Amino acid sequence: MGMFLKDPAARLDYAVDWSANYLNTATIVGSEWEVEPPGARVSATVTIATRTGATIDGGVPGAVYRIVNRITLSDGRRDDRALVIRIEAR
Repeated sequence: MGMFLKDPAARLDYAVDWSANYLNTATIVGSEWEVEPPGARVSATVTIATRTGATIDGGVPGAVYRIVNRITLSDGRRDDRALVIRIEAR
């Protein structure tokens, strides 16, 4: 995934589509989000069978955040994806 730009005052939604071929018949039964380093925050989340989403608030101008989504699948497998967000005042 590429780098996304976000204004520090913006509250934006980001999504991960997990429906790649490796899911087969499995579905998402658990999803956790983590922000590294602290500063921006996850203010809301949504999970459906093959997609997850998070609303990201805040952040410090010039900072780069790694937003990690860890999932658990119905067959017990686990995986994670990371979004990279740079905060720029616009």
